[in-house]
Amino acid sequence: MGDPFDLTAKTAIVTGGTKGLGREIATRLLDHGADVVVCARNEPLEPVRSADRVAEFVAADVRDAEQIAAVVRSTLDRTGRIDILVNNAGGAPPAESATVSPRFNEKIIELNLLAPLMFSQAVHDTMQTQTDGGVIINIASVSGQRANPKGVAYGAAKAGLINMTQTLAHEWGPKIRVLAPVVGMIVTDDAHLFYGDQDGIDAIGAILPMKRMGEPADVADVVLFCVSPLARWMTGCTVPIDGGGEGAAYLDAATGEATST
Repeated sequence: MGDPFDLTAKTAIVTGGTKGLGREIATRLLDHGADVVVCARNEPLEPVRSADRVAEFVAADVRDAEQIAAVVRSTLDRTGRIDILVNNAGGAPPAESATVSPRFNEKIIELNLLAPLMFSQAVHDTMQTQTDGGVIINIASVSGQRANPKGVAYGAAKAGLINMTQTLAHEWGPKIRVLAPVVGMIVTDDAHLFYGDQDGIDAIGAILPMKRMGEPADVADVVLFCVSPLARWMTGCTVPIDGGGEGAAYLDAATGEATST
């Protein structure tokens, strides 16, 4: 095996790939030779690039099946193949579960669960007919595996995304591998909405075994591994990227001390 991270002649689509975590993932794939298409509702002020290589931008609302199809057509017109799909677009602002509107919940579930399902369906036929198949990466969250106060629709959608990953792996293997990186608490441009100022970010990081919150680069590196031949026997599973996870809160409450070591 040559360089397992050489993605030359591979084509990747990264949804929500113009900023934050998605931009870091798209850049990492460009770094390693992939042709990358990023989609989002709005074109970025600065193109997603790696040295002199630039990702193609296609405007799309990933909650719309026709716009998803347009991204797929544009990608195939450009390179003739789709090897990697990263379903990254997602998120939700905090909202009280008792008073959040039905429409808000619908939009959050559409973005975080239905959009990845529709996009996966849209690349299925192409990946199945390629000699070396393809890889679908569903960016999941620890919010889908534990309680998520002020984010009930988001947590439920991410839990569904994990089940979707397992189900599609069984239906679509062996040609298509499907993996769900389960991302923990990451410092992004929106971190202040959930974690407050730098003191809050530092305090949360202190409860993790790695003693810091994650950075987008931490996730992008794991995604690179997941789409590489080194992960060739991995499918239908979650891949935790959470700095070791949160400690046992009941022990903290009982002793008044942090439990991470």
